[in-house]
Amino acid sequence: MDDRPDLGLRELDRHVTECRACPRLVAWREEVARTKRAAFADWTYWGRPVPGFGPPDARLLISGLAPAAHGGNRTGRMFTGDRSGDVLFQALYDVGLASQPTAVSADDGLELYGVRVTSPVHCAPPANKPTPGERDTCRSWLVQELRLLRPTLRAVVVLGAFGWQAALPALAEAGWAVPKPRPAFGHGRRVWLDGPDDHPGLDVFGCFHVSQRNTFTGRLTPPMLRDVLRTAATATGLPTAPER
Repeated sequence: MDDRPDLGLRELDRHVTECRACPRLVAWREEVARTKRAAFADWTYWGRPVPGFGPPDARLLISGLAPAAHGGNRTGRMFTGDRSGDVLFQALYDVGLASQPTAVSADDGLELYGVRVTSPVHCAPPANKPTPGERDTCRSWLVQELRLLRPTLRAVVVLGAFGWQAALPALAEAGWAVPKPRPAFGHGRRVWLDGPDDHPGLDVFGCFHVSQRNTFTGRLTPPMLRDVLRTAATATGLPTAPER
């Protein structure tokens, strides 16, 4: 893979979209793309693995769980076209890390500032629940992405306990020193990882997932999400918008 992060990430993203390693996920994502949802009957669904999204020199990485069946699996871009994305991108916009508060399609003009969004599982899973085996099969993509981002990456925000369980082994495989025993997930949890010789180290933050189950019940509120994102951005040196 090319040593330039921009070329390397483009190549990685292309390979991600061609992956067929998990038969259950391949069958599900393609079935959803064929049958669609009535509200999106006129859409041509993406129906493939969804790559990461954001600049190749990102200082902050946000790692979720997996694409939504009628969100990223429809639009072809992480957290785009679903309620979870509505919450996440609004918060990123509020903090000054996104050009607009909405994400409806891959060509809607959205830009992220110093932030890349990815997921440890790149295919939409049935019931939004990938298996541990599917998570582990997909890990190599996240490891490669982390290695390509390493020159500039300074913090990671991990959404949800499943994502936390997936991210820490990937970070370790990509060269950062994860404490043993592995730190438990918690909202607002902050863990420092010493880096390899060519990296100063990494802040890892836990955040409740932006799922409807969390946002509709108030377990995760917009101020809670903005606080984690602002703290993480500040840790990387990214400029943020004033609090409103």
